[in-house]
Order: sequence, then C-alpha cells, then structure tokens
Amino acid sequence: MRSRGMVIAISGPPGSGKSTLASMVARELGLRYHSTGSIFRSIAAQRGLSVEELDLVAEQDPSIDLEIDNKAKEEAMRGDIVIEGHIATWMVREYADLLVYVTAPFETRARRVSERDGIDLGEAMRRIRVREEAMRRRFKKLYGINIDDLSIHDIVINTERIDQETMVRIIVTAAQEIMYKRSQHHGGL
Repeated sequence: MRSRGMVIAISGPPGSGKSTLASMVARELGLRYHSTGSIFRSIAAQRGLSVEELDLVAEQDPSIDLEIDNKAKEEAMRGDIVIEGHIATWMVREYADLLVYVTAPFETRARRVSERDGIDLGEAMRRIRVREEAMRRRFKKLYGINIDDLSIHDIVINTERIDQETMVRIIVTAAQEIMYKRSQHHGGL
C-alpha cells in the first residue's frame, strides 16, 4: 500500500462551494485540509490588495502561483489530505486518488459570493468575471492548463441543487471504495 494515504483534490470556480465541501469531506474522513485559496487570500491581505487585484498581479508575477501550487504538491506528497483550490486537481493530479470538480451556474455562484462577502450582486458578478478571466489566462500561460476542460476529473458535481450532505456522501463513498479496492488489491498479492 502506498505510504502517503488518501489524497483527494477538489477544484472549482469562485462561489462553487469547493471550500465548504472540501472541509466537510476532510472532517468526515479524518483527513488534513489544505486550501490554496486561503493562502492566496492571505497573500492579498498582506499586500493590501483585493483577491481580484492579486489575480492581475499574479499574471505578471508567476512566483505567487508557483509558491502556492508547489506547497499544494508538497502537502499531497505527505498524504492523508483533502486539497482544495481553483486548479488543485490539475496541480496534484499525479498524487491524487480522487479528483473532484464542483461548479454551479454563474448567477448562483455570484449570489453566494455576494452573500459571503457582503457585496451587491452586480459587484459579485463583476469580481467573478475578472477573477475567472485572469485565472483562465494565467493558468494557460503558466501551466498550459485549460480550466474549462474538466475531463481529468473523476467526479463533477453541480452544487446548485444537490445539498452539501449529499455531495459529501458522494465523495466519501467514492473515497471509501477506492480505499477498499486498494486494500483488496494489496491484500491479495
């Protein structure tokens, strides 16, 4: 059996519910939790910038993404973790047992961001558009990733109509099946 243990990566666009879902899955499975978005927001705060402004700065300064993404890879190599971030699934793909992408319609995501950040809906829509375009350009240029191609993911969930508990059950069930099959495979050799 691989020594690093279970690694689950969860990605998705702003307002999709990836952070909430990832922390719930980590808690349910007793795994560590790592959020690349939290690190990004922390860097923005340290520099006195909004996340949208830091997205634009990061387009010119790849060291920001490289530092965050290398940390995610290090954490994945340690194992027993749920890693969450906009491109976490692409970044830790070679170490992950389960790659999950969560999404929701743009208006739903904007409403969530509006409520979470205490801003009006129009401002939330503007911020999401700025961030998504900056990320789309940045990750294509830096890593060659097309964030619109979801084909690497094992599970893609639209979070608009599925409640959080059901999503957690879907991911936990898949993770448990992977762990069971791994133990059967290694036990039978």
